[in-house]
Amino acid sequence: MHGFANPARFLRLAKWLTPVLLVTGLVMAIAALVYSYTSMPPDRLMGDSVKILPLHVAVSWLGMGGWTMIAIASLVELVWRHPLAAIAARAAAVPGAVFAFCCLATGSIWGRPTWGTWWVWDGRLTSMLVLLFLYLGYIALTSALAREGGSSRIAAIFGLVGAINIPIINRSVVWWNSLHQPPSLTMGNSAIDPVYLYPLAVSTLGFSLLFGAIVLMRMRAILADMQAEARLRRKAQAAAGSMAEGTA
Repeated sequence: MHGFANPARFLRLAKWLTPVLLVTGLVMAIAALVYSYTSMPPDRLMGDSVKILPLHVAVSWLGMGGWTMIAIASLVELVWRHPLAAIAARAAAVPGAVFAFCCLATGSIWGRPTWGTWWVWDGRLTSMLVLLFLYLGYIALTSALAREGGSSRIAAIFGLVGAINIPIINRSVVWWNSLHQPPSLTMGNSAIDPVYLYPLAVSTLGFSLLFGAIVLMRMRAILADMQAEARLRRKAQAAAGSMAEGTA
């Protein structure tokens, strides 16, 4: 794990890995979505609204996956003090929030013809909305800590506490009776016909690769900002020292 603690080594890895993930993810996601909207047959019960599921499931998965990454990075920072853990958590927050918002938006679009309403306060939708608010709070907190120079351990604790919501989202359709359909994919079992399952799987993998590429790009940008700020601070200190010597 600490083999990539050196920022220079990480940047060398990220430099070639980012475009690989980005291009592969774009190709897979676009191909899956184009197939879904042009060739996927209507469902017997949901009709053409089933075509949005490959997108909705992918962004839902990554909305939860983004916070899972924050929680894991926060744990690594608190326990092992890995120097890149806090940066990885910060980098995952914005794309995770975007995917959580897209989950709520696509779910509402799917729910209108399926349920007859844009929104219901059931366990799945409400807990996902809470996740979006957690993302916004985490982004505001990490921005304030970076600006004021506070300890990143505060954000790490927030990231771990917020992870309590992830299993609630996952099990909400089992714990509470609601309009939302029960889980169609479980460990070793699937209730989805292959004609819908395969594009869903390709879409989810493609968007996951895109998420990885975006996180790497944001980590590189955060490191560049930190290095630029450190150089400016050293120049300011050197200038202040020169002025003090001249005065003396």
